[in-house]
Amino acid sequence: MKNIIFRNAAVLGFTSSLLLVASSCNKDLDRTPTYDLSTDAVYKDAAGYRTVAAKAYSGFAVTGPGGPDAGSGDVLGIDQGTSDYVRSLWSAQELTTDEAVIQWGDPGVQDWHNLNWTSSGVLVQGLYSRILYEITVCNGFLAEATDDKLSARGISGTDLTDIQAYRAEVRFLRALAYYHAMDLYGNPPFATEADPIGGTTPPRQITRADLFTYLESELKAIDADLLAPSQSANQYGRANKAAAWTLLAKMYLNAQVYTGTARYADCLTYAAKVIDSGGYSLQTNATASASAYARNFLIDNNTSPEIIFPIVFDGKRTQTYGGTTFLTHAAVAGTADANWNPVKYGIGGGWGGIRTTPKLFQQFSDTASDTRGKFVTGGQTMDVISQTNFYNGYVPIKFKNVSSTGAAGTDATFVDTDYPMFRLADVYLMYAEAAVRTNANLPQALTYVNLIRRRAYKNTTAGNITASALTTDFILSERSRELYWEGTRRTDLIRYNRFTTAAYLWAWKGGVAAGTSVPDTRNLFPIPSSDISVNPNLVQNPGY
Repeated sequence: MKNIIFRNAAVLGFTSSLLLVASSCNKDLDRTPTYDLSTDAVYKDAAGYRTVAAKAYSGFAVTGPGGPDAGSGDVLGIDQGTSDYVRSLWSAQELTTDEAVIQWGDPGVQDWHNLNWTSSGVLVQGLYSRILYEITVCNGFLAEATDDKLSARGISGTDLTDIQAYRAEVRFLRALAYYHAMDLYGNPPFATEADPIGGTTPPRQITRADLFTYLESELKAIDADLLAPSQSANQYGRANKAAAWTLLAKMYLNAQVYTGTARYADCLTYAAKVIDSGGYSLQTNATASASAYARNFLIDNNTSPEIIFPIVFDGKRTQTYGGTTFLTHAAVAGTADANWNPVKYGIGGGWGGIRTTPKLFQQFSDTASDTRGKFVTGGQTMDVISQTNFYNGYVPIKFKNVSSTGAAGTDATFVDTDYPMFRLADVYLMYAEAAVRTNANLPQALTYVNLIRRRAYKNTTAGNITASALTTDFILSERSRELYWEGTRRTDLIRYNRFTTAAYLWAWKGGVAAGTSVPDTRNLFPIPSSDISVNPNLVQNPGY
């Protein structure tokens, strides 16, 4: 699943957009895409279907068919590495919060942390386009993978069984992309494989609540056809039942934000399904070179028993300047010195970009004992006096291009470490929060939280908490300690009503050194003005 083989024949679905960011390309947005090959040529046999299914997976990892910077990216008008799905999503979810700040002055980069982006911002447009591009690839596959078309092409036997499984997986991938669109943009354009391709009618806009209902239905509908919830029984990296259950749990945890109606009991149910499946367990085996926690973020994290759904990266076969290559390099200083040795991270040099505000460091009351709270502090100030000075702010030690035994990755530039989109610790914490909010199953919730903390404290009970300490505030902080830099923080803060309000401030929130509140409209990103201008069905989010 790591190879990117194919692009153009799968791009079918959003008739109003070729998903180009550059405004000079808007004149093409209502045209049917052109293809190097016809669909009949592409889908002539099972191998063709596998190729396009692989493209649907690789769309979360790589940026185009010609390599990391070949000028042939899937999304135009934006730096190709920046357009990577994981990098764009991570930036929107982390750089907008207390967990991350970035030095660079590229167009739109500082807007993330200052919470002052606009509907014409290149990064807001780039993320939107990357998400819709992924949906389009999935729609293209699904339009050609109907039972009738498989029968007409003579696909039968094990090939038919395999493609039917791919079909369910691609529906999951589309649901994941639509979930991100719902979470980030609220009310995106909407199309499925059933919509006409290349017609004159642009896609309709779907409300956030209606999209929630659609995704809930989709994820339940594909349950029977997805692979069993076990890492060991299936090909690594493929979506299975547990991935769909985890996504449902995430939706239910945030349902009040998305629909106005709380669904915490449903979150509890689906988190329990993942936990009770028996397919996953916390990584608890430390090595001489890495704590048990740290092993989830190294090049052999494909062996971790807790990763439910990864975005797979390989330094030789999925080369990108996004993904974990970005997360590893950008958190290392650009110049090696007594405090910064890029070799320790398995890379040839750092980019000197991302670090954190004091708030994340202060979440860890005991950085000596809590193995998750590891930061580079030498040569760094804790306070972020300037956003554009890399040495202002401590740097979390998270992603590395080395193995759990200290061996370097296959390439000193492009990183082998997979990105853990979903992992069991997150599910434990979702269960705990839903239990507290519904006042149900509290002893079990406490057990799950203490399992996480016991792992953090080197398999001792030194970090265990009592029942009285298990509050929603504690869980929010514990989510930050456990899941920092994993793309959950913005969503969590919004759920707790602390993203835009003065109830919780951090350095440079709202562009002010001490932090300030911003309008609640910032809980959503705007629909890009380039898409508003060509699709009369779209209504802009309030405040933009």
